[in-house]
Amino acid sequence: MFSLIACIGKNRELGKNGELVFHIKEDMQFFREKTDGHKVVMGRKTWESLPSKLKNRTNIVISRHDFDGPDEIIHNLTDFIAKNQNTDEEIFIIGGGKIYEEFLPVASNLYLTEVDADTDADTYFPEFDKNRYEKNLIKEGKDNDLAFSISKYQLK
Repeated sequence: MFSLIACIGKNRELGKNGELVFHIKEDMQFFREKTDGHKVVMGRKTWESLPSKLKNRTNIVISRHDFDGPDEIIHNLTDFIAKNQNTDEEIFIIGGGKIYEEFLPVASNLYLTEVDADTDADTYFPEFDKNRYEKNLIKEGKDNDLAFSISKYQLK
């Protein structure tokens, strides 16, 4: 099964100039704990934005080209989705915006840290119909005056 995991603002802001727009310590901790030991799938730009390979995870990058670094490179997204869509294994989609958009129709879960703020961005999480999901609040908090909530949206 596919699960999207992201930190977004009021207007679904994700990133700007290849960087995350929000840096919330508890969100980063949740991300590390939730994805630990799992496959994480990302686009090439997200891969390049990481300081290093994500430890204790299988790093999978979607790209047209081969390059060194990730554990696996996916050239055919349709085949990858077909092969993995019905597995019991939770595979995390970690960005960027276009990759989230590709996986949203086949994702069972969305783990979203929703920040009560808006900011300038050039990359956004795709729009989704919240009525299709059951929302379960995991945690609420504040970080540097930014109120946030971490929730799991599970497909009904």
